[in-house]
Amino acid sequence: MPQLPAPAYPAEVLARLEADAKEVIARYPGSRSALLPLLHLVQSEEGYVSRTGMAFCADQLGLTTAEVTAVATFYTMYRRKPSGDYQVGVCTNTLCAVMGGDAIFDQLKDHLGVGNDETTDDGKVTLEHIECNAACDFAPVVMVNWEFFDNQTPETATRLVDDLIAGRTVEPTRGAPLCTYKETARILAGFPDERPGAVEASGGAGAASLVGLKLARGEAAPQARVVGQRGERAGDEAPLDEPQKGAEHLSSHDAPQQTSASDPDNPAGPTAEEGE
Repeated sequence: MPQLPAPAYPAEVLARLEADAKEVIARYPGSRSALLPLLHLVQSEEGYVSRTGMAFCADQLGLTTAEVTAVATFYTMYRRKPSGDYQVGVCTNTLCAVMGGDAIFDQLKDHLGVGNDETTDDGKVTLEHIECNAACDFAPVVMVNWEFFDNQTPETATRLVDDLIAGRTVEPTRGAPLCTYKETARILAGFPDERPGAVEASGGAGAASLVGLKLARGEAAPQARVVGQRGERAGDEAPLDEPQKGAEHLSSHDAPQQTSASDPDNPAGPTAEEGE
């Protein structure tokens, strides 16, 4: 059924959002480019992107509500319904799943009494599974309002959500101190994080993230070893400072193959003139 027009923001809220929107739009040479941060801005007001919020964005940018809706429904960081103060995302992609992500997600569903993309009755926690938190070297990973909680277990994740619900201080493994979802959305809209020490607390890559980089640069200890190529016997792996033996059957990951780009006898390109 057709929906009625979205209700307008109260006058005082509208005036405040219009001032913020003007500041956001001024950052871009083309106003349409401000749509993503404006969606974060209205999300910081209500905790999700409502029809009122999308109508506001459309009015500010001279777009149709259909154009705004198309963007708001594409990105998963924009909530489409009221959500909790803390967005708890459990990675259930391949590596996190086999390391325990599925068990964590199932435990939290049972413990909180909610399903995927649902919020607890007290409005504190929204639970969802995430395809990837981009932190595979710390698997399994849970994120709360996009801050990292690494190397989790069902037990530690349960304590985490209990602390959030009880209002106890929770410290992410890496990154800035935790804040509410609305506060996070305002920061993502491009406004300064005014919490003392929050920017300095962002930190850098953890030790696990740097291992591969050290290997690639040859900075690992001489006794460090890597897995040998296909066809080698177990135990034949060479130290990092020694060349590896050739393998009888190389994969595309092991060595260049005779492809059209590397084999003059099989050049790339069309075999006939256009139209023949």
